[in-house]
Amino acid sequence: MIRFESVTIHYADDPTPVLRDVTFDVPEGELCLVIGRTGSGKTTLLRAINGLVPHFTGGTLAGRVTVDGRDTRDHRPRDLADLIGVVGQDPMATFVTDTVEDELAYGMESLGVPPDVMRTRVEETLDLLGLADVRSRAIRTLSGGQRQRVALGAVLTMHPRVLVLDEPTSALDPGAAEEVLAALQRLVHDLAVTVVLAEHRLERVVQYADRVILLPGDGSAVCGDPQKVMAEAVVAPPVVELGRLAGWKPLPLSVRDARRHAEGLRARLAGRTVARPRSAVPPESTTGSATVASARGLLAGYGRSARSARPVLRDLTLDVRPGEVVALMGRNGAGKSTLLGSLVGLVRPWAGTVRVGGLDPATEKPARIAKVAGLVPQEPGDLLYGETVGDECRQADRDHGAPPGRCAEILAALAPDVPTDRHPRDLSEGQRLALALAIVLTGEPPLVLLDEPTRGLDYPAKRRLAEIVRNLVASGERAVLFATHDVELVAEVASRVVVLADGEVVSDGPTPSVVAASPMFAPQVAKVLRPEPWLTVAEVAQALAGVSGGERP
Repeated sequence: MIRFESVTIHYADDPTPVLRDVTFDVPEGELCLVIGRTGSGKTTLLRAINGLVPHFTGGTLAGRVTVDGRDTRDHRPRDLADLIGVVGQDPMATFVTDTVEDELAYGMESLGVPPDVMRTRVEETLDLLGLADVRSRAIRTLSGGQRQRVALGAVLTMHPRVLVLDEPTSALDPGAAEEVLAALQRLVHDLAVTVVLAEHRLERVVQYADRVILLPGDGSAVCGDPQKVMAEAVVAPPVVELGRLAGWKPLPLSVRDARRHAEGLRARLAGRTVARPRSAVPPESTTGSATVASARGLLAGYGRSARSARPVLRDLTLDVRPGEVVALMGRNGAGKSTLLGSLVGLVRPWAGTVRVGGLDPATEKPARIAKVAGLVPQEPGDLLYGETVGDECRQADRDHGAPPGRCAEILAALAPDVPTDRHPRDLSEGQRLALALAIVLTGEPPLVLLDEPTRGLDYPAKRRLAEIVRNLVASGERAVLFATHDVELVAEVASRVVVLADGEVVSDGPTPSVVAASPMFAPQVAKVLRPEPWLTVAEVAQALAGVSGGERP
């Protein structure tokens, strides 16, 4: 169905090819997973499938890309719209209508699908992706995860034979991600749709892949059986890393397969003490200490009052104290982003009080709030306006009164090799996120707020982020509150987990007690080694090596 023949792609401003002499085939009715480090060329490869590269992005393509016999050199993206559906990293960039239902129908209108068929497909897609409850909602009022499902649904209604997805589950809660992946499985198995997707959260999808394409970052590509490719891949989910550590053969790709090997490992770990990183242990000094942020009886939403709009947060009470790393979890639309927005004055409460560093964010000027709290939003581009990465870093140093080069130093720790002369809009999603995070961290605010901070980040970048978070709270003077669906990051760094549902706190406690027993929020290692109390591969490695204390090996 999809064939790359000696494909090499150059961009005009970069003498090094993004892809070099890449050759592979993807048969009809397979799910092909594209993996690699941030900036390794995954998005470029996906865009080449429907001709966005080079017809839209520019650059030079040598070699040949064909889809169902159509050569992308001769067929522009519009000529392939009836065959290929594409969902990019930024759903908002693809929307052309205002409401969910209209967006699902728009693509079919463009293809001339009869109205009665359109109605049937819209209803099927609403049910398939769990969007029936928001069918009449304005897209701008949806959560990031809901928008991602709408973008996917707008493509599915056109019944493409090839589906190209870039980070399709990055903004989805675990339950919604499972639903989307189950829907993709049905399309592959029952309708012979060919799916090619790039994803950093491999723990969610690698077990479903029929083949894996690994981009090492040097322009080459390795295509093959998932177990063989993952055995040597530099990016791997926790279950694969655990299998490598324990020497399991064949290498497991799913929790179910890993549990079949795990009895011996559980026996070796019996009686050993779990050594958690410092940031993942609740600080002893937090009880009764001053807060860096607090909310009391918070009622908030998007509108003037509860009379004119549906509340998103309902009578919410929460304290965040110095030294804590608090993970905010819950399904899409639970109110996580709204809570973060209320802590920096982006959302004005309808009732209740909010205090951050002793200030009321709803009444203070943004410059004063920035000194006590810094927010990295879901869309990192909202913080970026400079002409180059270097300009952004230098401006951040000036804005925060930091030593010259401080922002660039933080960026290098998060995402090495980001070109300083490149426009921020030309970066990958993960690179833009790293830049926005570096800008906020340059100011060293007492409270750091992160909204889906690992979206677009590969596993090495997430480990670097975890180390930065640990360093932020090491002195016991700062706190980090982050909203996330990434259960592996939570297991790695969070000392406390707060779970929201319908705008209310339904669970609040130390990370192990909240996530370990949860079928939805438990990390892979906890599922494999249950009932033993292990959460991460690092903890298991420390125990097997006899390392004591809370440091990583």
